[in-house]
Amino acid sequence: MKICYTLNELDNVASQIIANLNTKTILLYGDMGAGKTTLIKSIIKALGSDDDVSSPTFSIVNEYTSKTEKIFHFDLYRIKNTEEAYNFGIEDYLDSEHWKLIEWPQIIESILFDDFDKIHLELDSQNQRILKLN
Repeated sequence: MKICYTLNELDNVASQIIANLNTKTILLYGDMGAGKTTLIKSIIKALGSDDDVSSPTFSIVNEYTSKTEKIFHFDLYRIKNTEEAYNFGIEDYLDSEHWKLIEWPQIIESILFDDFDKIHLELDSQNQRILKLN
């Protein structure tokens, strides 16, 4: 699935993404400033959470709740290797049945054993976002 959108369309885009997912694990790829965290905020809202969503750049993981389940939001930008990921207990999160939204997932791809969905984000020359879900 490919979607071109502006920030005004984010809530609709988040709903479309959720409707087309195969798993509760979403890996988000894109350059700095491509809109990963902004998209995640809309996805968390669409999942039914009223929590204030912020980037877990320094905490590595933030936990949110919807009416029925937990949502984990990871920012692995500062993680240098899988050992660091194991040190904060990533395997416990990955083994859970909860939602897992992971920014900068490249460092942990080798330890992902379950299915996951990938979202690739980029900006075009007019600052329109291009999203590819596979």
